[in-house]
Amino acid sequence: MITNELIKQSIDYIMQHLDEEISIDDVADYCHFSKYHFSRVFKAETGESIYAFIKRLKMEYSAVRLKIEKDKSITDVGFDYGYSPSNYSSAFKKHHVISPSEFRKAMNTTCVLHPYYPDKHARFQSFEEYEKQIVIEEMEEFEVISERYIGNYIELGKNWSDFIDKYKDYFKEDTLLIERSYNDPSITSADQCVYDICMTVDKNDSIDHVTSIQGHKYAVYRYDGLIQDIFGAFLGIFNIWLPNSRYEMNERYCLGIYRTLDIEKMQVVMDLCIPIK
Repeated sequence: MITNELIKQSIDYIMQHLDEEISIDDVADYCHFSKYHFSRVFKAETGESIYAFIKRLKMEYSAVRLKIEKDKSITDVGFDYGYSPSNYSSAFKKHHVISPSEFRKAMNTTCVLHPYYPDKHARFQSFEEYEKQIVIEEMEEFEVISERYIGNYIELGKNWSDFIDKYKDYFKEDTLLIERSYNDPSITSADQCVYDICMTVDKNDSIDHVTSIQGHKYAVYRYDGLIQDIFGAFLGIFNIWLPNSRYEMNERYCLGIYRTLDIEKMQVVMDLCIPIK
């Protein structure tokens, strides 16, 4: 878990300014730290240097853009993250092993290998099937207790258990449990995924780690099935529905809002929400 609140804020700042010329000095100044002290604290909390973190996110977020923005040229995507055409191709291939054009072609598939279950494939529905099940909603702002993690989603169950036990006194009848995820696990290494686990609270509650999830327009898909298959459902929306819809992603995160959860049967009803414009 990211225990330093300033490091959490610095990650937010980096993700919000990823398509700008952002430097280590910019991030340190934002958090009111000297560059050298902040660099040490950041690496201790995240396991990466600030420079490596920024560079990695540029490569991973640009890969997501290549996947969901089919009409945008590879050159323009690279340019958005500060790369010339040749530099972007070289940096992308060094990070992802394949070139941007090969990556984009590889996305034209109906299934992918599951990152958490190596013997399992996530299979996708057709665009028409997703289109019938997705509802466009304007959601209000959520006030939430939030804790941030960098790590494998396999650990999510334990983290949720600890989180719920820690904040059980704030549970009410209308409390919602929400996950906010910032990475595509088919692109980001499993142990480097950034995610928040959140619980809605009243604005008047006096408690640490309270933040807001801004109100947005969302594409909402109601998932009802096994917990282990959530990944496939989310990725299907990204790989099949979003690139072929008339919408663009509006923020660099997605929400998973729990409606019902049966741990014994490993079943969940969950709203998978993508902020759109």
